[in-house]
Amino acid sequence: MKTVRAVDANRYFSNVLKQVSQGEEFLVISRGKPVATIAPVRSSDHAHVAARMLFERLARQEPTGVRNWTRDELYERSP
Repeated sequence: MKTVRAVDANRYFSNVLKQVSQGEEFLVISRGKPVATIAPVRSSDHAHVAARMLFERLARQEPTGVRNWTRDELYERSP
């Protein structure tokens, strides 16, 4: 497990996440004290929970407007 200062974890978060996705674990230190760990998800169950939460949130949202374009118009390319 690697140790990272909170300020560096914030500054280089995308790099930390990349390393976590490759299996690395981090202990986050703030003011000399451990405050958190950042580690890869160990179970695929979490992915199902995240997907369910996303779909529930989307179902609660109000439509943002009337769709007044067609798919063809959306992907139309100018020469």
